[in-house]
Amino acid sequence: MVVLAASIISKSGKALVSRQFVDMSRIRIEGLLAAFPKLVGTGKQHTYVETENVRYVYQPIEGLYLLLITNKQSNILEDLDTLRLLSKLVPEYSPSLDEDGVCKTAFKLIFAFDEAISLGNKENVTVQQVKQYCEMESHEEKVHKLMMQSKINETKDVMKKKASELDKMRMERGKLDKGGYSSISGPRVIEKAFNDMSITGTGFGSGSGLGGLSTDMDSFSSKPKGGRPSAAATAPSKGLGMKLSKTQKTNQFLESLKAEGEVILEDVQPSSVQSRVSPLPPSDPITVTIEEKLNVVVKRDGGVNNFDVQGTLALQVLNDADGFIQLQIENQDVPGLSFKTHPNINKDLFNSQQVVGAKDPNRPFPSGQNETPLVKWRIQGMDESSLPLSVNCWPSVSGSETYVNIEYEAAEMFDLHNVVISIPLPALRNAPSVRQIDGEWKYDSRNSVLEWSIILIDQSNRSGSMEFVVPPADPSTFFPISIGFSASSTFSDLKVTGIRPLKDGNPPKYSQRVRLVTANYQVL
Repeated sequence: MVVLAASIISKSGKALVSRQFVDMSRIRIEGLLAAFPKLVGTGKQHTYVETENVRYVYQPIEGLYLLLITNKQSNILEDLDTLRLLSKLVPEYSPSLDEDGVCKTAFKLIFAFDEAISLGNKENVTVQQVKQYCEMESHEEKVHKLMMQSKINETKDVMKKKASELDKMRMERGKLDKGGYSSISGPRVIEKAFNDMSITGTGFGSGSGLGGLSTDMDSFSSKPKGGRPSAAATAPSKGLGMKLSKTQKTNQFLESLKAEGEVILEDVQPSSVQSRVSPLPPSDPITVTIEEKLNVVVKRDGGVNNFDVQGTLALQVLNDADGFIQLQIENQDVPGLSFKTHPNINKDLFNSQQVVGAKDPNRPFPSGQNETPLVKWRIQGMDESSLPLSVNCWPSVSGSETYVNIEYEAAEMFDLHNVVISIPLPALRNAPSVRQIDGEWKYDSRNSVLEWSIILIDQSNRSGSMEFVVPPADPSTFFPISIGFSASSTFSDLKVTGIRPLKDGNPPKYSQRVRLVTANYQVL
């Protein structure tokens, strides 16, 4: 018996899945399958049809035909046995016996047909064996995966142990630093003698280890004034990584590390290191922060979807004694401006005299390093003419390129700082070709975004433009455009004009910071 092809076709002769087991051209198999519906008669009980060259052995499956094409010399009984095996396999891999279901599982059906028929001859297999062969479960593969997972788990355990060791080393160094023994700078409590110091690197990679660079002193002797050497000072440190050296070779190595971007702290006072980590504390006993945030959504063809301004007045008092105060404020009368005060603020006093004060005069404002919001406000109902910055984008396709022209116009009321206009781009292999720009640009290839930045927009550059070229793209690809900036003035022009002390004494010194920032500013 030779099976030429096993196919699943529709009632009209459309081939959904067909697997040929002998060399046949596509035109020939398509012709044989297209001719089959014309040969099948209605009301007949036969399951095969013969022509001059081939024999069709078929079985209806709902709205489809499962069809075997064989030569006329094949054994019809074996052909029917093969057909029955395939009819059991089809529902196993295609639960939905329609055109969409068969097409979705076409490759699974072909693999199953290959396991049931080899070189046109039926294999002596069952449905369960075919399913097992197609699943291709391998004991060796399972063992390999288990070994890989065990290696990953072991690596994680090693990483955890290494991290705990590094934490212990840092804690030990911190204790030594507090005692003044391993401090490079600061009060010279002891006389130090450094002998035989060199630079070494440990950990993964070259130069910088897993835990970075640290100090390790091979021989370190200290002599306290008027006493015997300290045990903690004479014991070698357990730190790993960098060892200090006075030699010229050491200095060259440090210079090379600096050139590669490593941060090397040399003879730095602890106070200066602390100032790098945290911002300087306020010098004035009272600081007032006035901030407004913009939420703006502008249509690309003109008009505003959303224009919302939300403001906050926050107070920071360093000492409790300076918390017995009241703030005198003033603001510009802006349409749509509404205020909300903190529940502990005297609302009648605020509404009548614009004074921010506590309900209980004997209760001071909170003190500390954190700011306390006292007043919030919101401005709604503004139109497009009040926008601090307008951006227009004009993409146009010309041949095999898309020319994009973008321009901005800034209002006279604000000087804008650190302006960044982010334009989304289609996926590109290379950066776009920027033909003209007022400012600077940067291409973020990971997010496929072109960032146009202007440090300051003032009277000298209230308008500007940029032109760049990319491959052909849909104009909607360049939207939404996101805009970010800040300003040193606000829409409400709210400010503190004075501070009233509630107790005897001079008014405390104060400073105030005013800023306008963008929370969400987009052109859709």
